[in-house]
Amino acid sequence: MATSPRKKAPKVKTSAYDVAEHLRTPEEMAAYLDAWLEEAPEDISGIARALGDIARAKGMSLVAKEAGLSRESLYRALSADGNPSFATVLKVAKALGVRLHAQPA
Repeated sequence: MATSPRKKAPKVKTSAYDVAEHLRTPEEMAAYLDAWLEEAPEDISGIARALGDIARAKGMSLVAKEAGLSRESLYRALSADGNPSFATVLKVAKALGVRLHAQPA
């Protein structure tokens, strides 16, 4: 009895998930940042990355210009290894059209 040749399974292509591709509206951008601030308020690098994700969604060059920063320094400040000053965070938030919000803990 002969066995039939096995069919090869089709190769699955994967791609990296980029949250910036899914942040389309100001409301989605604000909700994303708010989730980071709510869920991980002590994760400074995570919050900086979230601002970076939103900036990439809006357009890094445009955000840098509106924040009064160079594109390169904005990328550096909002990277995983970045440590932006609070002044930079406020400038970027304003350029992104979002506001940080305080409420009693």
